[in-house]
Amino acid sequence: MNGVKITQLHGGTVGDVKLIECEKAVLKTQKKWGRSFDFDSWRREYDLYKSGFCELFDDSLRWAECYHAEMNENGDEYQLWLEHIGGVTGADLTAEMLEQAAYELGRFQGRLYAEKPRVLQSIANFSNTGFLKQNYLHYRGWSELYDYIRSDDCGIPEHLCRMLIEIDESSEEIFRHIEKLPVVLCHRDFWNTNIFYTDSGIRLIDWDTAGWGYFGEDIAALIADEADIQSMTGYYRKCAPAYYKGFSEYAAADIKDNCVYELMLIIFGYRFVEWYKFGETPEEKKLQINALQKIYEMREIKL
Repeated sequence: MNGVKITQLHGGTVGDVKLIECEKAVLKTQKKWGRSFDFDSWRREYDLYKSGFCELFDDSLRWAECYHAEMNENGDEYQLWLEHIGGVTGADLTAEMLEQAAYELGRFQGRLYAEKPRVLQSIANFSNTGFLKQNYLHYRGWSELYDYIRSDDCGIPEHLCRMLIEIDESSEEIFRHIEKLPVVLCHRDFWNTNIFYTDSGIRLIDWDTAGWGYFGEDIAALIADEADIQSMTGYYRKCAPAYYKGFSEYAAADIKDNCVYELMLIIFGYRFVEWYKFGETPEEKKLQINALQKIYEMREIKL
């Protein structure tokens, strides 16, 4: 291709993503693979781009425009030609930018929750509300982690292990509370590398894990998923209220406890233990301790 510069981009866990600079388009190639408890997620973005899902966005928050979507003859690989999004992303996002992203996501979820657009009911390939609990039980059932935080050999400070054990002991009650929260359309990969702050609004990429979940799941991810650890408390103070404010503009919901603190531990607690136990360097292990410590400190914060 004469005059074309092709650059490899960040492609998540399994996607191959290239920037085609002559047209400023992104080519994303995705092969079939199986995610635990969400087997068809590999093709979800293709299905969503072929549906009327794009009608649900406005410019304040939307995904990348798709110019062309194509599935191969075997049905095990697709390609998307997508808009290249400029703007601020990843570690360059400020707390104020993330606060705006949280607010706009809340508005988006609140609007869909209140209006219940018909197109949402016609899309079959969404992950379901059970994903959260299945994933937690999967991690909790892994004896390498479950027994480790209860052993004398565990290198994680005792008060942090106790925090995780208390979540396990209270998990049935916690899930009863979570399951009373509004069911919303979650992005489920809402962290800084998938968020772009632009002059025109928030842009979100990588919708392959999108599906039905509970109010607050995405904000728990925004705060805890590989965030700047020293800023986690500030993100919690800013982003959780902003998200609730955005949601409440469309949906009047009496949510006395949004469960963001519990959701962070349900979703990420055992992951931090895994990354600590199998971390290869002292620095990597220290990161997981610091992340758990920040969440521990959040239990005293009243939003």
